[in-house]
Amino acid sequence: MDSSDLKSPSYYSNRDLSFLEFNQRVLAQAQDETLPLLERFRFLCISCSNLDEFYEIRVAGLKQLLDLGTLLIGTDQLPIDSQLEAIHGRALQLVHDQYECLNEVLLPALQREGIRLLQADEWSPEQRDWLREYFRHDVEPVLSPLGLDPARPFPRIQNKSLNFAVQLSGKDAFGRDSELAVVQAPRSLPRVVPLPANPDGGYVLLSTIVEAFVDLLFPGMEVRGCFQFRVTRNSDLFVDDEEVDDLRRALEGELAHRRYGAAVRLETGEDCPTEVTEFLLQQFALEPLDHYAVPGPVNLNRLSALYDLVPRTDLKYPPFTPAVHRRLLAAPDLFAAIRQQDLLLHHPFQSFAPVLDFLRQAAADPHVLAIKQTLYRTGAESPIVDALVAASHAGKDVTVIVELRARFDEEANIELSNRLQEAGAHVMYGVVGYKTHAKLCMVVRRESDGMRRYCHLGTGNYHLQTARAYTDYGLFTCQEEIGADVHEIFLQLTSLTRTPTLRRLLQAPFSLHEGLLALIEREQQLASQGRPGRIIAKMNALVEPQIIEALYRASCGGVQIDLIVRGVCCLKPGLPGVSENIRVRSIVGRFLEHPRVYCFGNDGDAKLFCSSADWMERNFFRRVEVAFPILDRELRDGIIEDLKLYLRDDRQAWLLGPEGRFERVLPPGQGRISAQQELTERYAAAAQTSLTT
Repeated sequence: MDSSDLKSPSYYSNRDLSFLEFNQRVLAQAQDETLPLLERFRFLCISCSNLDEFYEIRVAGLKQLLDLGTLLIGTDQLPIDSQLEAIHGRALQLVHDQYECLNEVLLPALQREGIRLLQADEWSPEQRDWLREYFRHDVEPVLSPLGLDPARPFPRIQNKSLNFAVQLSGKDAFGRDSELAVVQAPRSLPRVVPLPANPDGGYVLLSTIVEAFVDLLFPGMEVRGCFQFRVTRNSDLFVDDEEVDDLRRALEGELAHRRYGAAVRLETGEDCPTEVTEFLLQQFALEPLDHYAVPGPVNLNRLSALYDLVPRTDLKYPPFTPAVHRRLLAAPDLFAAIRQQDLLLHHPFQSFAPVLDFLRQAAADPHVLAIKQTLYRTGAESPIVDALVAASHAGKDVTVIVELRARFDEEANIELSNRLQEAGAHVMYGVVGYKTHAKLCMVVRRESDGMRRYCHLGTGNYHLQTARAYTDYGLFTCQEEIGADVHEIFLQLTSLTRTPTLRRLLQAPFSLHEGLLALIEREQQLASQGRPGRIIAKMNALVEPQIIEALYRASCGGVQIDLIVRGVCCLKPGLPGVSENIRVRSIVGRFLEHPRVYCFGNDGDAKLFCSSADWMERNFFRRVEVAFPILDRELRDGIIEDLKLYLRDDRQAWLLGPEGRFERVLPPGQGRISAQQELTERYAAAAQTSLTT
């Protein structure tokens, strides 16, 4: 097929509508009766948090583009105004499904388990008395009711904060009439309040408490109504890298404004009167299309606190302990183990602890001269950073590339960069105009036969918490060519050098995109010669149009392509004459599927890369990314077996159809194979076997 034909907008799904479809799959976990009840509740909260971020970043960005006069941005050629209208319609259905799941499914199921989230009309007299005192002593002192009149304009409302519009009648102490007041709930107040076990126990939402006792804030006035509302604001930070002298200071200035970016969405309780809703929309300069009236708390994602408050392990996933890699059980010297053979970790099925041990051992080893590391997301209290600080105090030359612009981790990254600098480490912020998203660590060690570079390359962040919740691969190697490539990349990030010529790694923004196009074309050429062309790729998102077009061409040429895409997918599989040889599936389960793996058949001698990069424009052209080959045949074949297992999954898998919609492979509870569960059991059994032999 001619390349121009493969650019038809009808062959591409809209990126943002595809994200909403992904979030529907997350919500489906909350609706799945085969899962533990509190885990279902947690998935509901995750779907709400995902939707918040979608509005803060994606919808906010579309609104900005529309204001600038931009009409089209995507390969699907859907005009931005039509896209915003379609988003609203799809999001309305999603929000309806979220609250239906909460009110009609999860809350009654929790009630049957003795976990009661009580409304005001369900309080016993003793509970009401206790909550009144709680309001007086813990809530009222930190509330600041704000009456609205010409001398008291509408207050600044923080992004995603819980607020109440209070309708009043009567006169205050100064004889002033004020028909409306605003009460803002500080973030310091817990959103879920546990009641004393004696006599009845249960839980109450902060919003319910404020609504019940709001009259105590307005003595002498009549409260005619109290209505929740919440506004979502543009939370994308803008810093012109080329116009600032100090990126850290510029970001610190932007962070102060994030809470008050342009409003993009208004949520109110469904009982909010029309006149109050219209007033709020006017104050936030929003249109009716930006309003969502919900039958429940407007801050639904904050209900996630209930998961930790309820001490019911029987309603949660069974405790999970990551297995220790069998080769490390009796090999405390990581450097010796890596010299013997490359070492591959598969998180969270295998422990992330060896990565931390790698740094700690390097910090204490007198033969180690230098450590270089990239940090994208690592957490505010990070043992990784502690190890790097210890290494610097021990006299090692420590260089850390800290990505200050990791979205929503900017503040934590500024703090950890300060810690590292105070310890004497060299801290750099990457390259102007590009986020450093690659996951790299290199230890330089003097040994009897000369200097040796030990490297860790990963698909996920150096973050201990997410390493227990996200699936990822991490490779330890001291292979000379890979070490030399990692060295060249660090030189590029810390000094002024030309584009390096890499021997083994593919790097964005230089060789990754064209390297993948060449690998896809190679499979197409093999298929044209009558040999099997084969591609299996796993990633979080598939958006970039040139890659999609190349996959379409390969499919037309007879290449068999299986894609495992967790989230957004703009490619449409199964289109007659275009993508009949492409299959797309998504896995949504206990662990968040996070690794990027690209496998090309290569005429029977597979080439396999693990990477930090999704197949998106930003990863190829606006970030520093790395794809690293798995050269050890045993490790490569093991990853291929993992991919094949995911392709057999029929319990947590969804298949994408040519119309751009995902459907479950089988209804909940009917499948036999869960890749995540099988991997958990497989790695645990391997570790146990190593302990007993």
